Amino acid sequence: MIIVDTGFWLALGNRSDKYHDVANLYLDNLSERLITTHPVITETCYLLLDRLGNYAQCNFVANVAAGAFDVFDLDIYHYRRIEELMQKYRDLPMDLADASLIVLAEHLGHGRILSTDLRDFNIYRWNNQNPFENLLL
Repeated sequence: MIIVDTGFWLALGNRSDKYHDVANLYLDNLSERLITTHPVITETCYLLLDRLGNYAQCNFVANVAAGAFDVFDLDIYHYRRIEELMQKYRDLPMDLADASLIVLAEHLGHGRILSTDLRDFNIYRWNNQNPFENLLL
């Protein structure tokens, strides 16, 4: 499974996004399932609604409902790790969506991710030492 950050979803939904073509190309050649988290879904919906309107948000939610990708469920104990990560990366700062993806990487045992966020995901480390491998850029 490949981890997906908000920027990938936004690029797919917005033809004028500078990463739109590369995101679509990646999706067309996909050989693995995609996985994300509920905080990423929430952030994506907010930004799609704000930038592209209700249709884009509803289209994304329809894909969630259709099972187009997997969604990792955070358990209550994951929030201790999330808070620890937010403290560690407070100078960036780290938001809930990004912290949830680190928890997901730690759960999966890999950091293969689709993200347009070059700065943060080049800095973040899962299991406090392993870098992410951005497959998109």
